[in-house]
Amino acid sequence: MIGALDGLVVLDFSRLLPGPYCTWLLADMGAEVIRIENPREIEKQAKIFGWDKLPETERAGLRETDILARNKQSMMLDIGHAASRDILHALARRADIVVEDYRPGVLAGLGLGYDDLSAVNPGLIYTSLTLCGQTGPYRDKPGHDPVALSIAGVQSRIGEDPDAPSFAGIPVADVVTGTHAAFATLAAVQERHRTGRGRHVDVAMSDCAMSLLVNVLSRHSDLSSIPPRGTRRADMGLWRTRDGKFICTTDMEPRYWAIFCETVGRPDFVALQNDVESRPEIRSALEAIFRERDLDEWLAILGAAGTQFAPVHSIAEALEDPHNKARGMALSYQGAGGRTVRQIGQPVRFGQESPVRWLGRAPGADTEALLEDIGLSKAEIETLRTTGALGAEL
Repeated sequence: MIGALDGLVVLDFSRLLPGPYCTWLLADMGAEVIRIENPREIEKQAKIFGWDKLPETERAGLRETDILARNKQSMMLDIGHAASRDILHALARRADIVVEDYRPGVLAGLGLGYDDLSAVNPGLIYTSLTLCGQTGPYRDKPGHDPVALSIAGVQSRIGEDPDAPSFAGIPVADVVTGTHAAFATLAAVQERHRTGRGRHVDVAMSDCAMSLLVNVLSRHSDLSSIPPRGTRRADMGLWRTRDGKFICTTDMEPRYWAIFCETVGRPDFVALQNDVESRPEIRSALEAIFRERDLDEWLAILGAAGTQFAPVHSIAEALEDPHNKARGMALSYQGAGGRTVRQIGQPVRFGQESPVRWLGRAPGADTEALLEDIGLSKAEIETLRTTGALGAEL
């Protein structure tokens, strides 16, 4: 299978979610992604997530289930080792793109920054993903997803509690940043077609998180008019049904709102759609109405009426949803030992073909083959191994 990005070679130094998400998008679309896995980073992540306490057989199988590792090759290499720089420069010569997520200046200190690698490959696109970017007062600030959301003003909008913000429960800034990084990287590739030169692409999580405010700021030029958390319209909601499940409705367009109100037996609410004072009364009435029937009954009723609704799926239910399966977003593959490995599909793709060429490979699984590709002999590879440059393959 030839993907849309077939022929692009990506050298991937990233470790945390935004970077691997970016290179996952590129890999699923056919790019050759070579993951540079630092043994110290592997062990650090193992301690963070408790993987170091797992039996070796379970730990070995973790990579197969890592969706963001699929379709990528893995080279284990201690990037701080004296012998590593020449290897990475050789890989950079044949690469189109570098993706990295270290704090500003860290890779430059190892001779692996943009200036260093563009000197050996002037056409290189070098994409850096950081919390707050390569410039500005927060340039060197450490932090993860919630910190980026907080700096961007987005965290203040999350949750229904009017007195306190909440964690989102999903990696919002991470995924938004990874997606923007993939877009920016491919934009730089397109620019290279015109100029013949690469560039340093600066992608900040705090910047990307601010894009989530586009709707709020577009509708509220007067910031004092932004409604507080927990202030929702009455024409959309999450309603608990008689059997304790939830259904989501979003009938904001007047035509849909009218149909919805007629369907639930409250046509008197149609004219009150934008009456702010009536919203508590409407929501209270709708909560009572939805508690009168089970979820399946409401799905049938609203489906027949043609309103805007969906059951609030658990993750397990979403993976079994026939639409998600038909769209290629809920996938199953056979892993080692015949076990079933659940995956999600590629959200941006051409056609219905499976994006999975192979499941995630163990850290270092492709080290020797990749070193041979750049001209190292088996003896030279063995020397690297004995001196500790290759770390320990897991």
